[in-house]
Amino acid sequence: MICIILVAGHGTLLESEIRTDKDYVHLAGIPKALLPGVGGKRILDYWWETIKTRQIFSEVYLVTNADKYKHYERWATASDFPVANIVNDGTTTLANSIGAVADVDLVIRNKKVNDDIMVVAGDMLFQDQRFDVAQVVKYFKLKGDGDLAMLYEMEQSECTSTRGIVHLAEDNLRIGKFLEKPSSDQTSSRLASVVFYCFRKQSLAYFGDYLTQCNTPNERRFGKFMEWLINDKGKTVYGMKLPTGFQLIGQVGLLDYKRWLEYFSSKQYEFNHQPITKRSHARVGLMGNPSDGFNGKTISMSIANFWAEVTIVESERLVLMPHPLNDPTEFGSLWDLYGISRKEGYLGGLRLLQATCKKFYEYCSQKGIALGKRNFTLKYDTNIPRQVGLAGSSAIVAATLKCLLQFFNLNSSDMPKQIQPQFILDVEKEELFIQAGLQDRVIQVYEGLVYMDFSKELMDSRGCGNYEYLPSDSTPKFWLAYVGDPSDSGKIHSDVSIRWRNGDQEVVDAMKTFAQYTDAARSAIENKDWEQLASLMNDNFELRRKIYGDASLGAGNLRMIQIAREHGSAVKFPGSGGATVGLCLDQSKMDQLRQALQSEGFVVCDVIPYTADASASA
Repeated sequence: MICIILVAGHGTLLESEIRTDKDYVHLAGIPKALLPGVGGKRILDYWWETIKTRQIFSEVYLVTNADKYKHYERWATASDFPVANIVNDGTTTLANSIGAVADVDLVIRNKKVNDDIMVVAGDMLFQDQRFDVAQVVKYFKLKGDGDLAMLYEMEQSECTSTRGIVHLAEDNLRIGKFLEKPSSDQTSSRLASVVFYCFRKQSLAYFGDYLTQCNTPNERRFGKFMEWLINDKGKTVYGMKLPTGFQLIGQVGLLDYKRWLEYFSSKQYEFNHQPITKRSHARVGLMGNPSDGFNGKTISMSIANFWAEVTIVESERLVLMPHPLNDPTEFGSLWDLYGISRKEGYLGGLRLLQATCKKFYEYCSQKGIALGKRNFTLKYDTNIPRQVGLAGSSAIVAATLKCLLQFFNLNSSDMPKQIQPQFILDVEKEELFIQAGLQDRVIQVYEGLVYMDFSKELMDSRGCGNYEYLPSDSTPKFWLAYVGDPSDSGKIHSDVSIRWRNGDQEVVDAMKTFAQYTDAARSAIENKDWEQLASLMNDNFELRRKIYGDASLGAGNLRMIQIAREHGSAVKFPGSGGATVGLCLDQSKMDQLRQALQSEGFVVCDVIPYTADASASA
């Protein structure tokens, strides 16, 4: 790949104002790219350091003009830049400049370039040095069917009329429309494009084609070229979002230079030792589970009783901290190791942190999001009982994802809320081979009381289900019980998944019935018909028992169900096994029910609903 750095602009306004300002007159005659940047280095130095630190370019060319050639020749000698790679476009004034597009075409013809190229404007000031040019090239190579434009989120003070503005296509990857310096009433986008592009060698002919149609330097600027290339020629151009901003673009004055230098200096990178902490809560499936993994429908509630909490803080190296209880590496004795391993298994939360980080980087790489070069330390804590089907694993993944999104300043346009549950599920299924469905991940992203439709039509057409909030301010009192010494809750799924994939009619019909129960439960909740909801909860369990069988459900789980029924409570599994959720409409029986469960070693608690409003006051 070839890199072309453009520094052939004629900064008439900036130069003239520098000559008349007593504090800056010593910089008179110096090209804009060689003016001091943040921290005292010259603006071009930052670009050269970014480009040369990775051995990814076979050649780097610098295009300047005749008026400033000597300045760049001396810079090259002092900066270990090959002087022979400086290309002089022969212009001396703004009036006779040939334009940025023609400068690139000059290099292509003069150096007989027949490779992919990266083009950057070397006189742009950028905010920090945390983006990695290797990420840009990697993404460009990944998207082998188009060119690439680097994008950034504009500051509030920036006007769209000073930038090339892009509108992404529906896939959120390709640029659907490019607008060169539109007014604010012409666009709602704040994604700006600057002269920082990658072009495939097959696209180089477009430069010559475009120049045959243009007569003035104004028409030969890159924004006009990209507008023509994307809007008129229909060329595929992807967008990649960078974690930095760019300034001092085009004709700027001394006030702009001083203002942006001061602004970027205040933004200069220092370790942020302020930790970010995020929680995700356990959930109870009130209706429809386990049909979420089989194109069914469910209703789920997040609960405040149990949670997983993840903390991220910037650090010199990337560190994943093991939990002292859940990720033990030291034991009192071999007997101690045996007892802990038998009871809790071998898999703590550390693998969840690592898998989430790996998948997060992979997602950003595929979506054209360049992450800043920042390391961090991650640690977690959780009080969600292990292996009882209350979504403890997905809670850790969900909380980790929330931390990573905020740490790298990503928002809903980078990872839309509706696809976050699928991301969390992919971490568990693809990286860790945990069998699961979408319900847990949806409720931990959306929180509250949520109705979920996972029908095949929706999943195929949208890549996600339909998720709607239900009124949760007047729900009845649910109770929760779980076994004190659980087995792996994932085993509860038995062979149902295989039967489903094979089209077993009993399983297919059962999943449709679960969906019908969910729609009926939704109506019951909206109408506050708690007797109907209780009846549906019992029906949900009986259908589950029928298709899974008692041996798969386990004696302890069935005993909780039996005790609840003996005390007049509706009851079902809230997840994959190891716990039960119940609705006892006759609260006078609740104390006896609680005592009966506790006398046989089960843990019992009242369900405390958790909503987004609750988090605001927490």
